[in-house]
Amino acid sequence: MTTPAAAPTMPTVFIPHGGGPCFFMDWTLMGGPADAWDKTEAWLRGMVATLPERPKGIVVISGHWEARAFTAATAERPGMIFDYSGFPPHTYELSYPAPGDPTLAARVVSLLRDAGLPAALDPARGFDHGVFVPFLLLDPAATIPVVPLSLQADLDPAQHLAAGRALAPLRDEGILIVGSGMSYHNMRGYRTPAAVAASATFDAWLTQAVESDPDVRAEALIHWAEAPAARAAHPREEHLLPLMVAAGAGYDATGARPFTDTVMMADISAFRVG
Repeated sequence: MTTPAAAPTMPTVFIPHGGGPCFFMDWTLMGGPADAWDKTEAWLRGMVATLPERPKGIVVISGHWEARAFTAATAERPGMIFDYSGFPPHTYELSYPAPGDPTLAARVVSLLRDAGLPAALDPARGFDHGVFVPFLLLDPAATIPVVPLSLQADLDPAQHLAAGRALAPLRDEGILIVGSGMSYHNMRGYRTPAAVAASATFDAWLTQAVESDPDVRAEALIHWAEAPAARAAHPREEHLLPLMVAAGAGYDATGARPFTDTVMMADISAFRVG
């Protein structure tokens, strides 16, 4: 009798989800070059192919959902949340019909609660643009079940690292954990000279932190606000904290920066752990 091979351990990934529906419109309408997001789009389209196997499900932590407790969505057919404004009318007709996974959502909450973290379920939450915009590229066939997970509203980096660590067992169950945010998110800085030095400085620090020994990485990320140009890159940290969950879930693995680009005068990067 042949023993089934163990499933490969999934890495965790932090992705830049872009600006609004940026991959699905003429970006010159927003004052940028037409190819501003082309490299990010190409990387997102190819990301799933770099994984050891196709995920059985995805847990995605979006920088666009904050709740009192870490909250997992249980909707079987999540709807669209168009949480952006001022974009062309057709971008409010985008649809991402991937199924939810109530069983996986319940498992997420169970793992978080077992670790002593506050966690809840939400039966109504759909896909915000931190989910559906990049996932239309990651899995355009929309066949991989997706469970959105909120940030905790206190935005404590240590708490988000702990949440990631609690979810680490999912990596051995064929589940991909994705943090969806931006490594630089100063809306007033984009397209100005102020973005150039600040984004490059913070990106260099962030890359070194992610690529460090796991214990050093965790300590650095907890104290990210003390890094050079940290608050210039993130006046508010909601778009950085999905990285903390992804890094926490890969607490024992090596980190790397698989993608970086300069968009609207700002350096932006993706990170992978494991």
